[in-house]
Amino acid sequence: MAKQQESNQWQRNHLWEDEINLLKGIADEAGLTETVKWGGIVYTYNGKNIVGIGGFKEYFTLWFFKGVFLRDEAGMLVNANEENTKSLRQWRFSSKEDINRNLVLQYILEAVEVEKAGLEIKPEKKQTVIPVLLQDSLDKNNELAAAFQQLTPYKQREYCEHIESAKREETKLLRLEKCLEGILKGKGLHDKYR
Repeated sequence: MAKQQESNQWQRNHLWEDEINLLKGIADEAGLTETVKWGGIVYTYNGKNIVGIGGFKEYFTLWFFKGVFLRDEAGMLVNANEENTKSLRQWRFSSKEDINRNLVLQYILEAVEVEKAGLEIKPEKKQTVIPVLLQDSLDKNNELAAAFQQLTPYKQREYCEHIESAKREETKLLRLEKCLEGILKGKGLHDKYR
């Protein structure tokens, strides 16, 4: 367990032991199953993540995996990472006195109902934008175009992003030349590392 905590520097459960045990007791009342995922305490319903419990330096928290769907009438939930988090919401506490047992239980039970209803945010499909240089090569070479079409969307996107991310036109051309062989062989840009 000590190794796990060392690898998760954000994990500060030891600072909030009594408080976390209180939250765990409430989650147990909701009939959820306790497990450990990503080095943290997670409660599930029918194998689906409902709520996590963890400690940080300045606060301890409940995070609701589908918190975006909760009514949050008490205004307790925050999005801890606006850029990356679509549905996760966090309820932060700074002391044991902040924990309203009935309100916490109400939120957890609502989170179970959200899961039962099957509510979820579908991941956005990334659209592959083919760089002009690559598109010119595909237009001029039917064998290359056919090979590119046979690649998975992920591998196509790897090549496109690799070529387009170069700042200078000369670098884009060099990258394109190096990529052509892999495309014709049906290999992804990073297959040799997988």
